Amino acid sequence: MRFYIADQHFFHNNLNTAMDKRGFPDAESMNEYMIARWNERVKKKDEVVILGDFSVGTPEQTAEILKRLAGKKFLVAGNHDRFAQSSRFDTSLFGWIHAYKEMSDNGRKVVLCHYPVMCYNGQYRVNSAGEPKTYMLYGHVHNTYDEELIRRFVRETRESTRLVRGEDAPTHIPCQMINCFCMRSDYRPLTLDEWIALDRTEPARPGIFPKENALDRPEPARPGIFPKEIALDRPEPANPGIFPKENALDRPEPARPGIFPKWDRSEPRGAGKTFTFDGF
Repeated sequence: MRFYIADQHFFHNNLNTAMDKRGFPDAESMNEYMIARWNERVKKKDEVVILGDFSVGTPEQTAEILKRLAGKKFLVAGNHDRFAQSSRFDTSLFGWIHAYKEMSDNGRKVVLCHYPVMCYNGQYRVNSAGEPKTYMLYGHVHNTYDEELIRRFVRETRESTRLVRGEDAPTHIPCQMINCFCMRSDYRPLTLDEWIALDRTEPARPGIFPKENALDRPEPARPGIFPKEIALDRPEPANPGIFPKENALDRPEPARPGIFPKWDRSEPRGAGKTFTFDGF
């Protein structure tokens, strides 16, 4: 069985009082709790993909933690995983170390990166039942406001439609991005299906995001996030404040000045055509 988890930050005591505010009395207590939660779930033959920022400890300290954790471990390196760059670290404690990885998980593709990838490989692929075939698993943003903005992006993308070749009507754009932040699962590695289920049951991320920032409340002008002058959901025929007038995409532009080069200025030869999108 394969599990995923991100951003444990072993030895990072500051996260108990700042940012995550994990609440452990010290780094040692936090480390022991995370080790126990891991070993409650993971068995010797299981695989665990760590989506970055595993440890801020020394190479020697980190090696001792890894030896106490069950299963075969794989690292998608994060910005805090400096131990992995040291010549003193035994890299054989991981099956592999990559900055980016694509794998198969029970007939689905998983795109793995410490950093969220907004437009990921295979995003448009669905099976015959219309279910997504690709998931983007990430870490890095913890439970910060950046994560809330990513959630907003995911929702906006899923609500958007476009015409795909072979379809008679526009279809919704798939977007399956899941933050595998360890606090969401109470520090237990989860399978892909478990992360999918958890993500579906947390529309407002209770206990992580405060109510005033909840993503599932009506927000016609996105108050508090996007100022009114660039609110994306108000009528904006010329996209004021986002695209300057000379590049406005919704004004008549037979030659698309400033966007497409001169050799495309034989337009509007494409007038009246319907363009379709093949997907990735």
